[in-house]
Amino acid sequence: MEHSQVEKVSKALADRTRLRIFEAVSASNRMNCSDIVSLRGVTRATVSHHLKILSEAGLIACHREGQFVYSEALRQTIEAYMRALTKITSRKKTPGRRVKRI
Repeated sequence: MEHSQVEKVSKALADRTRLRIFEAVSASNRMNCSDIVSLRGVTRATVSHHLKILSEAGLIACHREGQFVYSEALRQTIEAYMRALTKITSRKKTPGRRVKRI
């Protein structure tokens, strides 16, 4: 996964509402917008906005069946994201540079 994609996924999951939506979609095989609205107590427009961002980050896929649009989690994106973060954290440290501890 490229650095730009790591940033996009990180930003998508940094929002509390999007993280909760992603958790709900991940816990089921698929969910439609109405299911998410009822679970999360947010408006349909808000859910649609967050689903668009999650979709653009490659975290979910949306597909239409009749009048409903269903969302499902793309687990391969999370797996690639975890591998990318592991790679970032396992890079060798440059001698002479100190990491500031918080």
